[in-house]
Parts: sequence; structure tokens; C-alpha cells
Amino acid sequence: MKKVSLLLLALLSFAVTGMSQTDEFKPGGKPFMKIFSNYHSTFSDGESASAFELTRLYLGYEYNFSENFSAKANLDIGDPGVGSLEMTAYVKNAYLRYKADDFTVNFGLISTTAFKTQESAWGYRYIAKSFQDAYKFNSSADLGVSVAYKFCDFFSADVIVTNGEGYKKLQSDSTFRTGFGLTANPVEKLTARIYYDFITDKNTQSSLATFIGYAGDNFSLGAEYNQQFNVKYVEDRELSGTSFYGTMKASSKVKVFARYDNLFSNTVSGGSADWNLSNDGQLYIAGLEYAPVKGIKLSPNFQGWSPADDSEEFSASIFLNCEIKF
Repeated sequence: MKKVSLLLLALLSFAVTGMSQTDEFKPGGKPFMKIFSNYHSTFSDGESASAFELTRLYLGYEYNFSENFSAKANLDIGDPGVGSLEMTAYVKNAYLRYKADDFTVNFGLISTTAFKTQESAWGYRYIAKSFQDAYKFNSSADLGVSVAYKFCDFFSADVIVTNGEGYKKLQSDSTFRTGFGLTANPVEKLTARIYYDFITDKNTQSSLATFIGYAGDNFSLGAEYNQQFNVKYVEDRELSGTSFYGTMKASSKVKVFARYDNLFSNTVSGGSADWNLSNDGQLYIAGLEYAPVKGIKLSPNFQGWSPADDSEEFSASIFLNCEIKF
């Protein structure tokens, strides 16, 4: 009996020791990669053009030092859009994160908070950028610090202070872009957010972004209104726009989606037309997404651009987009 008691005590000791070892945090990380590519044909004014494109390649590594501290580095390789270079590499993210319960701090080359919620709700970054990113209301990443706190299940707030130049221009100066955001989830699956930021140089440029979205089990809807004042520090220049998008789940591997954008600007004092007329217009996107296996997405879709300038022709494009990630 004594031997049996000792054996049970030993087994209990090993069990407790094993549980404590299992629960103990082990530092570690993992690499990640994401590729955006497409084939498209564009038709405008009686002419057509077709091309294969590799639009984005993300390479990075995430590491967890402890339950509270982690870091991320991300290289963004893409088309610079200027000059003779076909692909250019940028450091997209390089930051340290501290997270404890409902409190989060990011420091370094961080993701901005201006349209992160909207981009997630849109859900098809490999096909098209979300509204603020596409029309350059804000940058997706910048040097700075962000702080977020979740007060309860349905309300959180965040503050961000950045260099204001974006991740492609990392020069340091005494000008900072400061933003404040509030996010609410008044009922299950419904999200509402308002965000405001400002940056001062010759004049003060300020931006307002509002969003409301619903994410159900088989469909999602999102709507945004965005406005920027004194664009690029030019007094009285305003840029505004709306974006509406939705997704319906047709099967476990197929989704159908659509989006509509309307970008418009004002006429400044003494001007004869809207100051951004050559870039203003309406965007139409509709298509489906097929995910044959985890990590791969394929999307045949239509994209149309209707310029606000009546002298310009409607442009229509047929795309086959692809995302590969791990």
C-alpha cells in the first residue's frame, strides 16, 4: 500500500511538472510571404492593351519574445510607378509591439490606423487598394508610435503619431501627423469607426474618415465616407469620396463581391474647374473569388473607371488576379 501511495504521488508530481512545462511560454517566430499578380486587358477609346503583372511581393518575419513583446519586419517589393525601374524594394514594417490584455503599443515603422479597419472589411487588397490607400489620403505604414486600448467588448480607442511621409520617405523632421480613432461594436457583427488626423506645414492638412460595416456568416457590407482638407497643405483644396462594397459567400470556396467608389474635389477660389478633375471619377469593381486550397486565391473580375472629366473616355478592364501567401 505504501508503494502504491508513493507511485501515485510520483505520477501526480510528473503530471504537475508536465502541465507547468506545457503552459510555459516558448519564444519563437515564423517567416511569411505574400504575392500579388494578375493578367488583365484594358479597353478605352477604341483601343486595348493586355499585360501580365507582378504587382506586389511581401517577405518578412514575425517573432514573439514573450507573451507581451513581439516584433515584425516586412519587405515590400513592387512597381515604383516612376523611372525605368520595374521593381523596387522598400521596408514596409519594422516595429516592436507590446500587448497586455486590452492595451497595445506599436513602435517603429508601423502600420497606420487610418484605414486598417476598412481594408480588412473590403478584404481584397490583392485586387485593389482600399479607398484611402488608392487615392492617397494616407499611407498604409509610417515611422511612429501607436497606442490602442479596448475599454470593453464594444468600444475601443487608438492614438497614432507618425512622421507623416509614409514608408517610402523616411526622412526625419519636426513635422508629425497625429491621428485619433474610435471604434464601436454596438451589436454583434456590426462595426462603426471614426478617425481624424492632422499635420501642419505651411498650412494644416486634416483628414476625416468614417466607416460602418456588417460581417455576417454568409455576407458582408461596408460603407465609407472620407474627406481631406487643405490637401498637400494648399489652402481651400478639399478631396472627398465614398466607397461601398459587399461580399456574398456562394460556397465554401467561392465568394462574389462588388465595389463602387466616387472620388471628387472642390473648385478653389478663382478656379474654373475642380482642382483634381483629372483624377476624380467613379470606380466599379465586380467579380468572384475562388480559393482552391488554403493560401491561394484566384479572382476573375471586371474593373471600370468613369472619369469626372467629360472629355475623357470610360476605361474598362478584365482582370484575373492571384494571391499566394503562407
